[in-house]
Amino acid sequence: MSLSSMTWLAWIVLGGMAGWIASMLTRNNARMGLLANILVGIIGAFVGTFLLNQFGVKGMSGFNLYTFLVAILGATVLLWLFNLLRGRR
Repeated sequence: MSLSSMTWLAWIVLGGMAGWIASMLTRNNARMGLLANILVGIIGAFVGTFLLNQFGVKGMSGFNLYTFLVAILGATVLLWLFNLLRGRR
């Protein structure tokens, strides 16, 4: 397995875990599957980075615990906005 394919696999695992934790925090877990958790987690990493950059804080910094926490933050915000738009509280 090459380094770039391991990187993609690491992002998929990180995204899946971050999306799953965020779905539990926002009570969406019962409605989300594995693919949705992965997508929400990966997109959440970019959302979290964007939000932190707005406050002058560094976002993603490689594959580490800090990036994982940023992904959870972003995924939680993403799901919270999704619930807000759908009218679910």
